[in-house]
Amino acid sequence: MPDAPLTPANTPVASPRPSACPGLWRIVSARDGGICRIKLPGGLLLADQADAVAAAAERFAAGVIEATNRGNLQIRGIGSDHAGLVESLLAAGLGPRDAASDDVRNLMLSPLAGHDPSMLLDVRPLAGQILELLQGTPRFHQLSAKFAVQLDGGEGVAMLEHPHDLWLSALRLEQREWLAFGLASCPADGQVLGAVPLEQGLALVRAVLDRFLELASPEQSRMRHLLQSCPVEAFIDGIGLHVRRDPAVLRWQRHACAQPWLGAVTQLEGMALGVAPPLGRLSPAMLRGAARAARQWGDGSLRLSPWQSLMLTNISAAGLEQARTELSALGLLCQVDEPLVRVVACTGSSGCAKAQAETKADAVELAALLGSGAPGSVHLSGCPRSCAVAHVAPATLLARSPGRYDLYLRDAHLPGLGALRATDLTLNEAGAMLALPTEHLDD
Repeated sequence: MPDAPLTPANTPVASPRPSACPGLWRIVSARDGGICRIKLPGGLLLADQADAVAAAAERFAAGVIEATNRGNLQIRGIGSDHAGLVESLLAAGLGPRDAASDDVRNLMLSPLAGHDPSMLLDVRPLAGQILELLQGTPRFHQLSAKFAVQLDGGEGVAMLEHPHDLWLSALRLEQREWLAFGLASCPADGQVLGAVPLEQGLALVRAVLDRFLELASPEQSRMRHLLQSCPVEAFIDGIGLHVRRDPAVLRWQRHACAQPWLGAVTQLEGMALGVAPPLGRLSPAMLRGAARAARQWGDGSLRLSPWQSLMLTNISAAGLEQARTELSALGLLCQVDEPLVRVVACTGSSGCAKAQAETKADAVELAALLGSGAPGSVHLSGCPRSCAVAHVAPATLLARSPGRYDLYLRDAHLPGLGALRATDLTLNEAGAMLALPTEHLDD
């Protein structure tokens, strides 16, 4: 049911709880102004809502919109009229009417949920139930604004490397649909802890969240914190559900994704088009253009992805090339071989006081040195917090001063960013090293 229009009688009073994490209500200060994060239900953004975000970014901020690595949007450079910004976004149906309900809407789906030909099941009905549970249960409003859940339907287009406090992944056993699950890990390499029948998926989420809140201290805001002191077996034994834990479940592994997330993507019917704003940053014109293309050639909706990109669904074959041409003209990346697709970067020192370098500008320079390659394979981070990606990229350049970086390569046997391969590199030096085959980097 849509929210009631804002009136003086029902205009909410913003009283967000303390947190460093931006939200719709919680506008966090940064060097370039305030940041407001819009948490989208399963990444879904209707075309009219996209227009509303573009208008709000122009009216109340500096016109900078970012796609995040968990399928959301955020507006940067917000001025003093916080109430006006929040009211305009609420009027477009982009959030609930209190901060506590908004904070917990951290549920990630594939941008092709319900449309992917590889999916084992359409998870959208269960996703709607989970979001309602999170928003409508006051007890769960105690969860951290970063506490996150992933629901994976077995899609070919799916982010499997982002860690989540709880993840659920579809599997079929004995002609029946089940949900395998893990804690404080990710489907790609996390330990499967058990499975429940699909119809018990909502009950599992409720039980896990209840169990977490029962056991966690105020300092243990995330599942990984709790599991440092509470054995996994003890946690599962206390959730009050019968969990299947035989070898067929515990040895199951989620296979890697086969579908691309950029360019033309096959759906069950028709096609989808994945497009990426350079370095995750959208102008209002780009967002309006994507909304216009979604109305004209698609189903009138956009899906934000964890690759800081957008996907237009249900596009006719006849309209696919027209949509791609129009969006490319706006500056959106539509092909996997475009050099900027290879690079991910945080906001950098112009927007963040913690950053040691201007990573966005450096990323543009580096991309020209690298040429094409695997999407998102090189990550520039202005500080050790690694805000731009939720998982460890194959190669990370960690800034140490303006224009100077340390190079790390992902190593499954090492914590953090991986193995340190070189220090105090210029962009030219980093580009030369990253252009080498991986085996040379390991020497």
